[in-house]
Amino acid sequence: MKRVLITGYKATELGIFSQKHPGIAIIKKAIAKQVTALMDEGLEWVIVSGQWGVEVWAAEAVIELKQQHPNLQLAVITPFLEQEEKWSDDKKEIYNHVLQHADYVNSVTKTKYEGPWQFKEKNRFLLRNSDGMILLYDEETEGSPKYMREQALNQAAKTNAYTLYTITAFDLQSIAEDEQNRYD
Repeated sequence: MKRVLITGYKATELGIFSQKHPGIAIIKKAIAKQVTALMDEGLEWVIVSGQWGVEVWAAEAVIELKQQHPNLQLAVITPFLEQEEKWSDDKKEIYNHVLQHADYVNSVTKTKYEGPWQFKEKNRFLLRNSDGMILLYDEETEGSPKYMREQALNQAAKTNAYTLYTITAFDLQSIAEDEQNRYD
């Protein structure tokens, strides 16, 4: 696997409204752990669409990993131009940091937001241009990642060459407990 797409919940779907939320560090650790395992198997590119939540935190985790693994590359491929336009200044600052440290930045549609069709186009494009997906998702807590999961499963069924890795609430809990035990 050379190119992996990372996606998952929006911050609001996780009840995360502050950059100081302790769950963010746990999510980043879970993603870094999965990306590191895939790098051992030849992973070269991590792709996100820059959605606020799991995708931005994944990008931050990859930027941190790039310090020890300079060959790892990050692509941010947004559904439309200026997706951060209505975000708070704090979120824009973090997002701009991600864009500055990405190796490739582009938009699937070359306009500002026009409609939901742009998200569907983004999903199709990202699935076509990745070899697998890391998805932060828990079947007990449905949300926006449900649709991307269904599309990834369809892609896997069609090609037999698309792999879906899921990070669940159980995985996050396990990492949180490991972290707690380190400090006890």
